Amino acid sequence: MPTAIAVTSPDLVLPPHDRQTPPAVVQPLDTLESSLTGMHALIEQHGYVISLYPSSVSDDVTRRLHTIRSVLESDRIALLGIDLPPLGLALLAQQLRQLSVCDFSPGVLASSARLLAHYIYAGALLGSVAKLDRVPVSLKSHAKSWVPGAQFAVLANPRPQLIKVGQEELPGPEFGTRLLVAAGQPPSDWVTAELAPAWRAQGVATVPLPEESARWWGTSRLAEFAAGLYDVSVLYQLVSSVRREECHWCGLELIGDRCGFCAAPLPPPPSSNELPTTATRAVSSVRALPRGAT
Repeated sequence: MPTAIAVTSPDLVLPPHDRQTPPAVVQPLDTLESSLTGMHALIEQHGYVISLYPSSVSDDVTRRLHTIRSVLESDRIALLGIDLPPLGLALLAQQLRQLSVCDFSPGVLASSARLLAHYIYAGALLGSVAKLDRVPVSLKSHAKSWVPGAQFAVLANPRPQLIKVGQEELPGPEFGTRLLVAAGQPPSDWVTAELAPAWRAQGVATVPLPEESARWWGTSRLAEFAAGLYDVSVLYQLVSSVRREECHWCGLELIGDRCGFCAAPLPPPPSSNELPTTATRAVSSVRALPRGAT
């Protein structure tokens, strides 16, 4: 069975591209007991679980996720807090779902989340930036947001950017993407009529606005958008092109500089004038935690 991908709410589960893409699951559930039962069942069925949660989610949710992992005493649960807007996180979860049916190990799949996030262009069309605190906003923009009818296009990832609609262009990806649009209030066709052609989107899909979006963007007057890679063969090539390492702490494969499951950083390579001693080799060959430990 493929590695299970979990998100914190049902509105972060995007429709699959095809029949091969597995569904995402929701964790945590309403009660600690049901969450424990559900997570245990996922581990039994899938072997490993990668749980994504937005950085704006409440402390209660993150505490429950960490409690679940501690109570189950499992090193097979990856808890990944991702600093993406909600729709961008939903897109990342969809990409991991697509890759979960490929031949990647759970460690590579979990650590690939940080890599894939760099290629997601996530932003929103806002009617006000007065309460926006996750993207740098100038005092001039704050003042303009009080003008009736003013609209701002904000890019939160991969590089923060804020423009006033009609005066500037929002920089977009230089590679083929599919654009997701979650329209809120007031409705606007700027994203589909202006942004999608400017970004040369190879497809546009409308999805429901995640409940967390209003809190993340500081206003309910928004239309959120996210563009990213959608072809599983391209996603596969991107992840497989990165060198794989072995985590010195839990022993799983990883890409990048940090393990997705135990969060241990990749040790720096030894300098050319340092040769590993027998003791160093012995320590590096021993798992720091036995199987089943948190």
